[in-house]
Amino acid sequence: MIELRGVTKRFGSFTAVDNVSLSIQPGEFLTLLGPSGCGKTTLLRMLSGFERPTQGQVFLNGQDVTALPPNQRDVNQVFQGYALFPHLNVRDNIAFGLRMKKVPRAEIEKRVNEVIAMVSLEGFETRKPQQLSGGQRQRVALARAIVNRPKVLLLDEPLSALDAKLRGAMQLELKRLQARLGITFVFVTHDQEEALTMSNRVAVVHEGKIEQLGTAAEIYHHPRTRFVADFICQSSILECEVVGRANELLHLRLDEEVELFVKTDQTPTEKAFVSIRPENIRLTREPIAGLNVFAVDVRDVIFKGATAQIALRTPGGIELTSVVTTSSMAREPFRIGERLCCDIHEADICVLS
Repeated sequence: MIELRGVTKRFGSFTAVDNVSLSIQPGEFLTLLGPSGCGKTTLLRMLSGFERPTQGQVFLNGQDVTALPPNQRDVNQVFQGYALFPHLNVRDNIAFGLRMKKVPRAEIEKRVNEVIAMVSLEGFETRKPQQLSGGQRQRVALARAIVNRPKVLLLDEPLSALDAKLRGAMQLELKRLQARLGITFVFVTHDQEEALTMSNRVAVVHEGKIEQLGTAAEIYHHPRTRFVADFICQSSILECEVVGRANELLHLRLDEEVELFVKTDQTPTEKAFVSIRPENIRLTREPIAGLNVFAVDVRDVIFKGATAQIALRTPGGIELTSVVTTSSMAREPFRIGERLCCDIHEADICVLS
């Protein structure tokens, strides 16, 4: 449905997007995820036609649209601020694009009624945007985009202005709506949890390049680089000395007292960086035997509702973070200064490039 071939965008001497190639399948929900200024919105604007690449080509449904303006592309965009017309009511905001295309009045009426029901705005048709909540305005912006029946819908951080509870509800609503419509969604966000919740695939963008592309599970459990491991939720990233291989395990030395064994096909030379997710660091009070078992001291315990974050330090000064459920700590919570036994399975340590 969408293909970018070697796309670069420069603003003067600054390169916002650097030689990006990407294919997006029909009906896919793909998220461009990255920090502010990484190039994800510029990528979206080149798809929509609001920016033209300095180099490279943009294809929509097999057609080269690199030089076409936005109104000649079969895409619609939902902006971060919704961009609703304040003087028009809900019905007229939704119908605006169809009227500009001179769609017959009866067809406009039918399609507007369909999308109003689809986004649960019945009873709000005559209200102006300023009379709506943030979630309702977001629904109007979505309805205005999908009423045109585009092949591709581009969404630029459309949930960023909503409170946390409404944002969570709208994430699920958007995901269901996309599955129902079958429209290709390209979604931009800097929120890692939002990207993992909603997407078929996630493209992690860093300094104008796609650092990693994959399913939410692949990105989370198997980050390829230090940036991805650090950006996609919290992770302990550790520098180790490479000792060698022991059968299918890579043997690493974290410090004089701690050695790690990792199940991986990679064999880095001399130094290696590894990532360990906090939920994969298991803690016990009783000493146990096995690989990747070593002592840690509790530095801090941070209550986060259903979970607690445990800041740890090895006797040699290496810092790690574990996450446990608060229910598991209810009877005998971990105490600051307490020494524990840390256990990490060899398949739960990810070697980074």
